[in-house]
Amino acid sequence: MSFAAPSPQSRPVLRPVLHLAGWGVALGACAAVFAWYLEPDFLLTLADRLWSCF
Repeated sequence: MSFAAPSPQSRPVLRPVLHLAGWGVALGACAAVFAWYLEPDFLLTLADRLWSCF
């Protein structure tokens, strides 16, 4: 049984397209949350629904 470290060639390479897509999804989620904060009625409804669970 060999416990040698894997060679750099055997490591998966992160593709730039996937990296950019991940950043795009993260920025889109942040923009959606920011947009929800501009709608106070939505946040009040969300808080009421969450509170009704308890």
